[in-house]
Amino acid sequence: MAELSLVGISHRGAALEVRERVALDPDEAAELARDLAGDEGEAVCLSTCNRTELYVAGPGAEERAAGALSDVDGALYRRSDDEAARHLFRVAAGLDSRVRGETEILGQVRAAYALGTPGPLLDRLFREALRVGRKVRAQAPVGDPAASAASAAAVLAERVLGDLSDRQVLLIGAGEIGEATAGRLVARGARVAFVANRGEERRARVARRLAAEPLALGEIPQALAEADVVVASTNSRSFLVSRDDVEQALAARERRPLLLIDLAVPRDLDPEIGTLPYAFLYDVDDLDEAVGTGSVEGAAARAEAIVAEEAERFRAWQASRGVVPAIASLRARAEEIRLGELQRSGRRLADLSAEERRAVEALTVQIVNKLLHDPTVRLKEAAAGADGATYADAVRHLFGLQGPGET
Repeated sequence: MAELSLVGISHRGAALEVRERVALDPDEAAELARDLAGDEGEAVCLSTCNRTELYVAGPGAEERAAGALSDVDGALYRRSDDEAARHLFRVAAGLDSRVRGETEILGQVRAAYALGTPGPLLDRLFREALRVGRKVRAQAPVGDPAASAASAAAVLAERVLGDLSDRQVLLIGAGEIGEATAGRLVARGARVAFVANRGEERRARVARRLAAEPLALGEIPQALAEADVVVASTNSRSFLVSRDDVEQALAARERRPLLLIDLAVPRDLDPEIGTLPYAFLYDVDDLDEAVGTGSVEGAAARAEAIVAEEAERFRAWQASRGVVPAIASLRARAEEIRLGELQRSGRRLADLSAEERRAVEALTVQIVNKLLHDPTVRLKEAAAGADGATYADAVRHLFGLQGPGET
């Protein structure tokens, strides 16, 4: 039975309209992790525009995770133990993203870890994944070091509209992705004219930073007539801009094209907008095709090699967990015998000075450590292969071990 399980859905096997059915905002991800973990398990929920993945450990956790994603059961994939670890390492390294090598995913993995309910296994897994992600970026960066959905959106805007100088941007959503995209567009000469956001304080702060006009969500239709680029990236569960909104705006634009980029999952912009003349609508699944993002094969191969090596290290560590109770019991039994023999020799040692007693204590500890060194090393080595459980059972049988955790 798997100790670690992954149940998920991603852009590799599911279209956007399928993925958005199980997309989770941060509060939902944290609540689901708590529910999946229960009293005895562990869970971390990673939900981005490209994927919703549930990493779980504990009795019955995998089936509960699959149940939580039952709405998209036909598109689910499952991984266990070392395959689940390798998958997460690839995700953190940006190797499984639609925009390959993108930099935002590492922060999303970190946020999922912070919101999750990890125990010893998932804590180690996610700390290792973050380390692997940083290592790949330092030693074998794949693609553009600044690769992200935000940078791809800015490149797309320039390709569709040409020179972005003096082009006006309507930003719908004042979160990290929205701000990052705005920064990329401004760097190419565009001007953020409007910032629309549900939270008044946030939209005012971001609008002030970008020298833009803050808008409530209900004011978006009026701003569409003036904007050249619309970028949407909220956590809304319903469309914030309808086909009718855009159609009315286009009537006042005298055939000026309007580019709309929807970075949200679920989507913020009605897909029917794309049927209108002079409206160019793109979503997250369109970015790589429109921009032609990719990676240098040599760098990708080096990155994959790093991931494979680190996944093997994690596999060996996870396997060693199976023999740790046997090692602990063996050492506890040896210590029990050592202390018992010293106690029985109490009368013969009574005349020893304090310094001599410390020497005897140290000597017996050294004898025990030397005797147990080779068995401990052999057990850990065996754990990395297929014989770990057999060796652990043999040790328990030979030494009559029935300590805590040993059944």
